Amino acid sequence: MKLNIAVLPGDGIGPEVTKQSIKVLKAIAQEFDHTFRFKEAPVGAIAIDKTGESLPEKTLDLCKSTDAILFGAIGDPKYDNNPSAKVRPEQGLLKLRKELGLFANIRPVKAYNNLLSKSPLKREIIKGTDISIYRELTGGIYFGKKELSEDKNTASDLCEYSRFEIERITHLAFKAARTRKNKVTLVDKANVLESSRLWRRVVTEVSKNYTDVKLDFLFVDNAAMQMILNPKQFDVILTENMFGDIISDEASVIGGSIGLLASASVGEKYAMFEPIHGSYPQATNLGIANPIASILSAAMLLDHFELFEEAELIREGVEISLKLNITTPDLNTKYDHISTSKVGDFIEDFINNPKDTTMNFSNIHIGQSTII
Repeated sequence: MKLNIAVLPGDGIGPEVTKQSIKVLKAIAQEFDHTFRFKEAPVGAIAIDKTGESLPEKTLDLCKSTDAILFGAIGDPKYDNNPSAKVRPEQGLLKLRKELGLFANIRPVKAYNNLLSKSPLKREIIKGTDISIYRELTGGIYFGKKELSEDKNTASDLCEYSRFEIERITHLAFKAARTRKNKVTLVDKANVLESSRLWRRVVTEVSKNYTDVKLDFLFVDNAAMQMILNPKQFDVILTENMFGDIISDEASVIGGSIGLLASASVGEKYAMFEPIHGSYPQATNLGIANPIASILSAAMLLDHFELFEEAELIREGVEISLKLNITTPDLNTKYDHISTSKVGDFIEDFINNPKDTTMNFSNIHIGQSTII
């Protein structure tokens, strides 16, 4: 298969982790006789510094002319600490989602057996957790009308949804549930919000087309609690934009690190793949950023094009890297010199030499290449 992939490394640790994803995808291309072409473009704070825009038109044009987008991270403290800034890095990501029609964000959450002790939650609570969160991505309060009074003492953000927006992601969530455990949980606030009542009504109607899938409802405050008390009860979680943003970040503690969570943002025509973590500016260029979320995002990219064997090989490499403690400091308590690039090197080597990689494990710890 031939794929043209736009690479938007973004800010902070984005370039470091994205580099490892590209490394792994190139290994897949070599082993399975694919052709993957990568072309890079700026977005976020780095784009503002270069062009004055968080999403330059050339970057958007590139994304529209390629088969998929590999995204890094976005954000910079100089904008976080300046609420009056008129152009902000995050605006580029929101605009990208809107312009490309990326209406569904899919976030897998898994408790790896080798990392159960890394989570702040009890082993018996999280073991066996396997959730897929479907978050609506182009509607709701993030995109609604925003107003600030003339005296700047009153502000409002409109949360607005249409039946069409709800229906299209609901169908995706129910179809996904059919490949899993046949259960969808809608997370809303229907006891208070009119927009949530519309969600509940529309999702209930759509569910009648999927009689083999069980539909449950939880208010978002209860869902946040249940995510900690009993995450194994969830299969597919369906929710609106802001609730999904919060719930999926909360779910990151199950795996022990937000550096493990990948995501796909898909629409009718375009698809983008990115780790859910932020730009983590404090770790920039220190070689301590966990690239696994970005690498797993690359696996989701392969899934999107039905390259399932290739995607599974990446996931096997990740599993073995975690089993052998070849991880960055956020998860690594045994070794203190496993860098971002060494994690990528190990998974790349696994793809090239799946039967020999574990034998070469000691080479990583003395700084040698894993290739023999």
